[in-house]
Amino acid sequence: MLYWLTQQLVSYHSGFHAFSYITLRAIMGMLTALALGLLLGPVLIERLTRRQLGQQIRSDGPQSHLSKAGTPTMGGALILLCISLSTLFWADLSNRYIWIVLVTTLLFGLVGWMDDYLKIYRRSSNGLSARQKYLGQSIVGLAAALALYHTAQTPAETTLIVPFLKNAVWPMGWLFIPFVYFVIVGTSNAVNLTDGLDGLAIMPTVLVAAGLGVFAYVGGHAQFATYLGIPHIPGAGEMLILCAAMGGAGLAFLWFNTYPAMVFMGDIGALALGAALGTVAVVVRQEIVLGIMGAVFVMETVSVMLQVASFKLTGRRIFRMAPIHHHFELMGWPEPRVIVRFWIITVILVLIGLSSLKLR
Repeated sequence: MLYWLTQQLVSYHSGFHAFSYITLRAIMGMLTALALGLLLGPVLIERLTRRQLGQQIRSDGPQSHLSKAGTPTMGGALILLCISLSTLFWADLSNRYIWIVLVTTLLFGLVGWMDDYLKIYRRSSNGLSARQKYLGQSIVGLAAALALYHTAQTPAETTLIVPFLKNAVWPMGWLFIPFVYFVIVGTSNAVNLTDGLDGLAIMPTVLVAAGLGVFAYVGGHAQFATYLGIPHIPGAGEMLILCAAMGGAGLAFLWFNTYPAMVFMGDIGALALGAALGTVAVVVRQEIVLGIMGAVFVMETVSVMLQVASFKLTGRRIFRMAPIHHHFELMGWPEPRVIVRFWIITVILVLIGLSSLKLR
């Protein structure tokens, strides 16, 4: 909306032309989301506390977490509000990718909200059943995949790109649909599994969003894309605005979510943010790079899969507790140490992912 307004004002003052640059709008988008989050955060926390919308803690989790019972949850609503408003303010709303990613993110957030609400209503750590949650995610994920497939305008938009290899591409055809579904739903669940410690999920989300924003900018710029040997996706540059808004909203939320947390994001935030990362990665054709930069999310998911498979097949557990961040807690690592080390690992992984821009 503000982007549209500045374009109307160009005829009155040439200085407004600066807002046509994606980089400036990305900066403004991040600062807008950050400011909104910092301003609205205390209000949201106060209302969540007053309505007793507190976190329900699993009885079989680490005993150190029992003291967190009652901490306000559903703080992810703040993140989604800031992302949505900032994106609507600064993005080009005629861009189809903006709407596909934003609607997908909000619908995944709706699934998460239903799960959080049932946990609070039942005063239990059990919300939606696994089948119900997966069904909701599947419907939205499949709809997003179909939308991206049927609105694709160039072959590059449905071609799988293998990083670090110069000419390793695969035109996926209709297989693009199940592949995108898997990426979006899988990333959503991976971020949700990671969201088990104060600030553990949100900072890697911010870092990965920043990395994807770089790919969005260069992939949406014909000259940069040609020079770097990556696919040019017309219109993908606008994803930088949304990624910047995600980063600003995430940092604002971290202000309140850092250890010891004043508020938790809940499934409304974790499911939505994971879906947003997955959908943006699909738009910029960097799904494999997403797996590299978000390997912490992958590691958390794989640890759960291995734990369940091992226990069912052998009756033994590989880890002391899954997801793996709980394993390190039970090894004696203080919670802040686990969190910060996972952040450091993510910084390294994002840099490795970004290196694929030149290493081909």
